[in-house]
Amino acid sequence: MKKDVGIFKSSEDRDGADVVMIVAGEASGDLHGSNLVKAMKNRDPDLRFTGIGGENMAEAGVNLLFSSSEMAVVGVTEVFSKLQPILRARRQLKSILKQGLVNLLILIDYPDFNLNLAKTAKRYRIPVLYYISPQVWAWRRGRVKKIRRRVERMAVILPFEEAFYKGYDMSVDYVGHPLLDAWETSERSRASEEVGEASCGKPLIGILPGSRREEVHQLLPVMVEALGILKARYPRLEAVLPLAPTIDRNMVEDMIRGASVKIRARKGDIYRLLSPCQMALVASGTAALETAIAGVPMVILYKVSPLSYWIGRMVIQVPYISLVNLVAQQRIVPELIQNDVEPHYIAELVVSMLEDEHVVTTMKEGLRRVRKSLGKGGASRQTAHIALSMMNKEQMKGPYRGENHSGR
Repeated sequence: MKKDVGIFKSSEDRDGADVVMIVAGEASGDLHGSNLVKAMKNRDPDLRFTGIGGENMAEAGVNLLFSSSEMAVVGVTEVFSKLQPILRARRQLKSILKQGLVNLLILIDYPDFNLNLAKTAKRYRIPVLYYISPQVWAWRRGRVKKIRRRVERMAVILPFEEAFYKGYDMSVDYVGHPLLDAWETSERSRASEEVGEASCGKPLIGILPGSRREEVHQLLPVMVEALGILKARYPRLEAVLPLAPTIDRNMVEDMIRGASVKIRARKGDIYRLLSPCQMALVASGTAALETAIAGVPMVILYKVSPLSYWIGRMVIQVPYISLVNLVAQQRIVPELIQNDVEPHYIAELVVSMLEDEHVVTTMKEGLRRVRKSLGKGGASRQTAHIALSMMNKEQMKGPYRGENHSGR
């Protein structure tokens, strides 16, 4: 009996088409993965894609075997609630790799799952491209040895990651950050149309509680309570909540119903939604970088289960929790972690920032430097070139030598 491998019933059905398996276990990876797929299809329309992702990757033409919303987790202990779908997905994807129908495996972050998959790909001589590095420079550096054994090439998106991997004698290319592509194409001038007239004489706060259910449940109630405290000082205060594609609108609407502050939950271009905001409360992660690119002053919030936090304190080896401060290599935005994620403390911090012009000006200048250091766009295009070269579809020797993405 022939197995259904997700794209083909058997090798005879391939018609010579090359197959790429691409795996993104998080919302941000889904966005970047979809843009990479589009860039690769632009160069080779006959490519076929299968794997794990979300709405964006499905729209780009990826045959999704599992949804990233089933698998996204935050913290160490939280993974147990998603263990069954994660194990089921791993078994199925390994089975596909073993059947010899995949020409390239592209991994996007999500290290514990993806490195296990890379081991299988290596065994069956399937080339592996890791696009968007796991944060091994922050914790569990021992995983670098696994990456070196199992991954042919790294395409990294943070400026300090290239030197980090070169220090381990790995083949690595800094392609710039893919968020810059979305920023450049965003219709930012129409932002006020997205959020109404809230920015006209009214304080407008962006609230971004994360792309995973666990994050939203941890952070959104605290954010809403902090907004209620701020309303006493700013009676016309309003808020906009850009919805991550992995988060159910009904869940969020239930959580913000009855709030004393008008909160508009919107899906769409995050830069258009954030543009008119004077301040933002942001979950640590990709959303913080998006807020930095938009140039909006922010407070970073990070809260997980007590056990996950305790384990994290034991192993994390970087001075900041936020990618914004890590890229800047200094503290330019405040970080509230675990027990400090408290409504009154958040409100006091926001007031102190809103009412100190020097603080806001200094922060905005720091955010401009962060945006500049993330490159000049084109990450998806350059990574597509690397991927196709690994499939012997384009000539490429040594590291990518196209546009300068350093921002320096």
